[in-house]
Amino acid sequence: MVPDKATMVPDIDEILSNFEFLDDWEERYRYLIELGRLMEPLPEEARTEANRVKGCASQVWLETRVDQSGEDPRLIWRGDSDAHIVRGLVALMIALYSGRTAREVLSTDAISLFRNLGLSEHLTPQRSNGVRSMVDRIRHDASAALQ
Repeated sequence: MVPDKATMVPDIDEILSNFEFLDDWEERYRYLIELGRLMEPLPEEARTEANRVKGCASQVWLETRVDQSGEDPRLIWRGDSDAHIVRGLVALMIALYSGRTAREVLSTDAISLFRNLGLSEHLTPQRSNGVRSMVDRIRHDASAALQ
């Protein structure tokens, strides 16, 4: 997987490994916030209505770039949020999906990952809805890249 050069967020395997060592939910929340801080801020010109993720209580933007140079389109995301924990969730999504082919994106189940990490039960219903909105948006972009 090709990492996004605009981020210093660890890859998804390292994030999952780090989560395994964090027993306390306060530590996990702090780690999520730290992941968000590692992301380079989204430039102001990318904070457009087209990039805004609908269905999130916080402001969330995902900018999608499609690399058509290979056999299967590869998608690269950059993102941001105005809320610290949500920004961490955006970083987690980017680590999971960015740099993958459209087919890989469509076959990746982020909701199961969130459930396995215990995030589903520790996020507020509004944040859980926001996560689903981000996943829907990412999957939509991957489907569009294949057409």
